[in-house]
Amino acid sequence: MLKFHYSLAPNPMKVALFLEESGLPYEPVPVDTRKGEQHAAAFTALNPNAKVPVIEDAGTVVFDSNAILLYLAEKTGQFLPAPADRGTMLSWLMFVASGIGPFTGQCVHFRHYAPEPHPYAINRYDFEAWRHWKILDAHLDGRTWMLGDSYSLLDMAVWGWARAVPFALGAEAWEQLPNVKRLLDAVNARPAAQRAAALKDRHSFKTEMDDEARRAMFPQNERLKG
Repeated sequence: MLKFHYSLAPNPMKVALFLEESGLPYEPVPVDTRKGEQHAAAFTALNPNAKVPVIEDAGTVVFDSNAILLYLAEKTGQFLPAPADRGTMLSWLMFVASGIGPFTGQCVHFRHYAPEPHPYAINRYDFEAWRHWKILDAHLDGRTWMLGDSYSLLDMAVWGWARAVPFALGAEAWEQLPNVKRLLDAVNARPAAQRAAALKDRHSFKTEMDDEARRAMFPQNERLKG
């Protein structure tokens, strides 16, 4: 059975959604990043980058959420676009991977977790997160899904990060991103998304952002103490 190493962060959750949508049997293996479990030798042997998600599939190890989505889609033949739309799918998938995810994540970091205010960083990442989300929102105008009428792995990739928009940009963000909100609501209504979200009830994760969690998640701060 496929093993799915995960936390409740956006990138693992989009893989959880694919697994639930596809019906692939899998064993969820929690990795508590606030306890530093991603730095354990057994885990870095699977992903040297010490990040979730990771899957183990009959001897094949795949890390990086977007690589996993592509791998699982090709493995199952599900949620892939029509051949004519493959280039468009790859373009937007990489847009999520290189733009939406990193800039939204950094916006969250500097707004909520940086040890001291950094106005320049907050301004930069807030601006870039908004810029990327507005591009995506404009693309969705007049489309049911990212690829038109076809629900695909690309919508799952967007869903993972769209769930974090209010925390990153504020609850009022949906007023400026109505098409993203519409897609989020449509995916949330799917039974598979509800099952994926219910993973939070299967294992407990540390919720406190204390000194242990900061050392585990933001090891760069330790350099400042030297």
